Amino acid sequence: MTLTGSGSAHDPPADPAPRRSTAPVPVRVNQYGPPRRLDRRVALVTGASSGIGAATARRFAMDGWQLLLSGRDRRRLEQTASGTTAVVLPADLAAPDGPRLLAQSALHTTGRIDVLVAGAGMGWAGPFTTMPHTDIDRVLALDLNATLHLVREVLPSMIAAGRGRVVLLGSVAGCVGLREEAVYSAAKAGLAAFAEALRQELRGTGVGVTFVVPGAVDTPFHNRRGRPYDGTRTGLLSPGSVAATIWEAVRQNRDEAYVPTWLTVPGRVRGLAPGLYRRLLNRFG
Repeated sequence: MTLTGSGSAHDPPADPAPRRSTAPVPVRVNQYGPPRRLDRRVALVTGASSGIGAATARRFAMDGWQLLLSGRDRRRLEQTASGTTAVVLPADLAAPDGPRLLAQSALHTTGRIDVLVAGAGMGWAGPFTTMPHTDIDRVLALDLNATLHLVREVLPSMIAAGRGRVVLLGSVAGCVGLREEAVYSAAKAGLAAFAEALRQELRGTGVGVTFVVPGAVDTPFHNRRGRPYDGTRTGLLSPGSVAATIWEAVRQNRDEAYVPTWLTVPGRVRGLAPGLYRRLLNRFG
């Protein structure tokens, strides 16, 4: 990203412009629909403008949940929210105050958050030695740091209510470490450790943590990371299948969910036979 500006050091100082608030502004996209009922369960879904986040939002809406949808693209968020009572909260979670402002806006809108689905994320593909330092920071800022800060902002209200669930979206990359996705793998592995540690801290509070680990999913994510998916498209999961797993995991209060379920195997092999695990990883990536 290139930062540009106007004027020069020799220009006379301009009158100070009024400061604009960066807080996300709630947008009601179904103004003629049924009124929003605050007695319904509330889910805040980030990354809801496309892919897994959008599919998850639609799945929760099917069960009558009140939705708060966040992402950077207002138009696509409104498309996700179409036909529901969802409230759109555009936000840039990678901005320094992004998580805090989103949490404040969400809690102001509905008074509570029963489930947080932290689905916002980005990737980068290529040799680590060619990865620009700015992209290292961007991936870690959104995939790891922003998620931790958002959870930190939302948790106190859940603990005070004595109920709630945080859903963190991991990746098979965080389980096995994928070549040429080193930073993305590190971010997702960090989320896995965070989920386990936080789960232990929250014992007895009524608040749970669900860590969802999908394989490769058929979303625009692969193109946005800088390299299209290099496997067969038939091997990709649908966003809807991951959303269904997230929904069932929340409904059943599950700590972990893998999509597909055989993704639990690499971790077991790594623990029992690390040498075999690395030979397989070297061969299949």
